Amino acid sequence: MHAIQISEHGSADVMGWVELDAPTARTGQVVVELGAAGLNFIDTYQRSGLYKVPLPYVLGLEGAGTVVEVGDGVDHLAVGDRVAWAAAPGSYAERVAVPAAQAMPVPDGIGWDVAAAIPLQGMTAHYLAVDTYPLGQGDACLIHAGAGGVGLLLIQIAKLRGAEVYTTVGTPEKAELATAAGADHTILNRDVDFVDAIRDIAGSERPLDVVYDGVGKSVFTPSLGLIRPRGMMVTFGNASGPVDPVSPLDLSANGSIFLTRPTLGHYTSSPDELRRRADDLFGWHADGSLDVRIGQRFALADAADAHRALEGRATTGKVVLVP
Repeated sequence: MHAIQISEHGSADVMGWVELDAPTARTGQVVVELGAAGLNFIDTYQRSGLYKVPLPYVLGLEGAGTVVEVGDGVDHLAVGDRVAWAAAPGSYAERVAVPAAQAMPVPDGIGWDVAAAIPLQGMTAHYLAVDTYPLGQGDACLIHAGAGGVGLLLIQIAKLRGAEVYTTVGTPEKAELATAAGADHTILNRDVDFVDAIRDIAGSERPLDVVYDGVGKSVFTPSLGLIRPRGMMVTFGNASGPVDPVSPLDLSANGSIFLTRPTLGHYTSSPDELRRRADDLFGWHADGSLDVRIGQRFALADAADAHRALEGRATTGKVVLVP
């Protein structure tokens, strides 16, 4: 089979299209023929060395496809089943070994692009809005990077839960996407100071119950000043670089606010929790409540170009890689 592998950390140039032995299904695994792989910022962090991985390493964590082999101890999946996953290292490959406990059944009628787009970013948006800070009717939230893959899904889920949504984007085109997803207030943060803009709209110094920040370094500190006393700052990504160290006294000075750095693994820690989130997301998509926007498609062999586009902020919605 072919796969995208790195032998050193660095820019997208270190990614190679190589031929490897196809995996076999070990105990508790299934082997899947890839239908589509999802592109995520964590892939770029692993490639660059921000998140260390053993080398050589086949990139990718998320995808969807058809089961072609079932390992010992797996009795709930069979050859021919359609599945998706969010946490199978080596997903930039024509065949992927997936832990069976992490494989989510994909309903008939859902294409591979959408099936690969929902697991990691969809479940991230789900846990953020449903569990990390459980949004309710009338809550006010700020979602940074509202036109990205997580952002567009998070806006929609926040509106399903009755929240008022502020979001930041970089271009007018991205503003149109975020507004179409349901954002109440869309702010072009390249043109204006987003803190001043939100305060002007809300008529309040600290109008937000929660900030969901997948951008990181460039927006983290200003965002703290928008959160009400005992509100929450949720930092879950590093698109502009990792956040500088934070003193606990900064949280006290900003109103005894809560700070959390959640990860998907801690919010899908059991098969039941994983299935609950997947069922919600696929169900919302099926009934029209959740639109999954596929922004760009790249051939799997061209994954380096996809990384360059993502890191250059030249993408919207979900980017998928197709074999």
